[in-house]
Amino acid sequence: MCGIAGMIGRDGEAVSTEQVRGMTDAIVHRGPDDEGIRVQGNVGLGMRRLSIIDLTGGQQPIYNEDRSVWVVFNGEIYNFQLLREELEARGHRFSTHSDTEVIVHLYEEMGADCVTKLRGMFAIALYDEKRKSLLLARDRLGKKPLYYAVADGRLYFASELKAILAVAPQLAEVDAEGVLQFFYFGYVPDPYSVFQRIRKLPPGHLAEYRNGEIKIRQYWDVPRYGTHDPGSDEACLEEMEQRLGEAVRIRLISDVPLGAMLSGGVDSSVVVALMARHSSAPVKTFSIGFDKGDFNEAEYARLVAERYETDHHELMLDPDIVATLHRLTGLMEEPFGDSSMIPTYYVSRLARENVTVALSGDGGDELFAGYDRYLVNLRRRSLQVPGWMGHAFRKHVYGRLPASTYGRRFSWNVWLSSRDRYLDGLAFLPALGRERELFSDAFLETSDRLAQPFQRFERYYDEAPASDGLSRLLYLDTKTYLPADILTKVDRLSMAASLEARCPILDQEFVEWVAGLPLKYKFRDGTRKYIFKKLAERLGIPAQLLHRRKTGFSMPLVHWMRHELKQSLLGILIEPRTLQRGYFKPAAIRGLLDEHVRGRRNHAGALWLLLVFELWHRNFLEARGFKGQDAVAEIERGKTDTDASNAGLATVVSGARRGAGEGAERRA
Repeated sequence: MCGIAGMIGRDGEAVSTEQVRGMTDAIVHRGPDDEGIRVQGNVGLGMRRLSIIDLTGGQQPIYNEDRSVWVVFNGEIYNFQLLREELEARGHRFSTHSDTEVIVHLYEEMGADCVTKLRGMFAIALYDEKRKSLLLARDRLGKKPLYYAVADGRLYFASELKAILAVAPQLAEVDAEGVLQFFYFGYVPDPYSVFQRIRKLPPGHLAEYRNGEIKIRQYWDVPRYGTHDPGSDEACLEEMEQRLGEAVRIRLISDVPLGAMLSGGVDSSVVVALMARHSSAPVKTFSIGFDKGDFNEAEYARLVAERYETDHHELMLDPDIVATLHRLTGLMEEPFGDSSMIPTYYVSRLARENVTVALSGDGGDELFAGYDRYLVNLRRRSLQVPGWMGHAFRKHVYGRLPASTYGRRFSWNVWLSSRDRYLDGLAFLPALGRERELFSDAFLETSDRLAQPFQRFERYYDEAPASDGLSRLLYLDTKTYLPADILTKVDRLSMAASLEARCPILDQEFVEWVAGLPLKYKFRDGTRKYIFKKLAERLGIPAQLLHRRKTGFSMPLVHWMRHELKQSLLGILIEPRTLQRGYFKPAAIRGLLDEHVRGRRNHAGALWLLLVFELWHRNFLEARGFKGQDAVAEIERGKTDTDASNAGLATVVSGARRGAGEGAERRA
């Protein structure tokens, strides 16, 4: 595991070692054990290494025999030993025992298509000196990140944004579309980033840069859903146990201490059960808990640890949420609204005190239909209305309903198609034509794709390799929420602690097999993750875990918004410094705050996103000297009297505080 970075300059331009080192220094947390840099002419590749396999001999870049091909690599290749045997039989000579070296020799055999043979997680940058070309590739499901930018005749790439901005700070131009995507979903989906000229290479894609041009193509996709039926539950269980067991086993290969993050949920418990089966020593497990009883899963993690006799480590948290949020909004690089980043951060730090590699249970919900929102969507399918009637309601009726009308958002949602109900339900803030309720007109004018905010999501649903609606939703989430939220969170927060996280449930061969299962194995008689829970029973996981309400690494967000974060919200979201950025209508922000603190409506999710976004502006953009969204603020100031719009701030703060007091009295 490591972080990679590099650049290709213009023809005749010399890239310096100092430039590449400036990029790798920005991501030293991803690889504190070693540094590797190769610069030749206008090409420079660099890496920071967290040593996992071949501790003394795996330094990068790694070369082929005549040193005409060089590679830097982030990730793990779990079938590298088998690939090495095949390549040696073809006459290739290896100089290390690392998994990285198979990439250069496989490239010699197959060119860019070599990535189709790799089983694992990876972000790759490989330079072919003879062809004067650079290959970039990202693993199938997006476990490892890879950003790139083509600007001013140069190509930049890196595992994290900050590495690119270290040598190209002029690229820190906030992208209005990326901002809108964040407020719809709580994350910025591929291929967008929060910056206009920096993009993410999507999962399952590769890019080739040659002669100043970049060509991107897809090399993998989830196969068609529901193509093979094992014949019975028992046959399905036997094959699933064997396949997932193998996925766990190959992820136990490591030359450093290894353990597991145990949340107390079904997915991580299954992983720990299978680890215990394949381990000769007690599995090291790591869990955290909170003093808020509804969000404390430590007792369930403890049950699993006792059942499988693990070497269990537990940390009970009462974190300084304000200080933690300030740190994480600077660390995450892009606005990121998943509040479970906080427990993920702390459990990663706890694990790193004892191990260098930790397995996790991520991916089970997207594969086996585990989320509540799938059930909600299925139930609402009985509420079908003609398209023309829904259009008429949204056009002529919805806008006349007062913003405070109870059920206003539900009334909008229920008049949509099944697909659009799901997409609308994903959005934290008003979307599908309602953006003007919150965002300023000047800001919205900077987004040229505003009319179709869900265009890519709609295409994933419509073109999904599935015939039933639920499988289409699984495909959609696998292409969007899984890589851009779940796996981004796991990568950034584990790497912040210099910890490698491995996700056996997302093994590519297991994913392909599960996708092919008929829907009846995933969702049956209202039971989500049906066959996966049957596997958990088969493995002896305590019954208390299997049939309780799903929480995962949940956070007491509503509680924080009414207590620990209340004053921070009032002090930050309506400061002139915040409002003058020009993103939002000041009156709309004040309205959200007022309704929430008075207890009239729960806006915890929306207010959390607004707070995270502003703190990202301060702790990442401004802390690094970037200008951010000044251009939009200038437009806004040219169209409105900002001083007038902010004149009532003191009154709003005072009124909101009075409302909070009144709400507290009513609750008492």
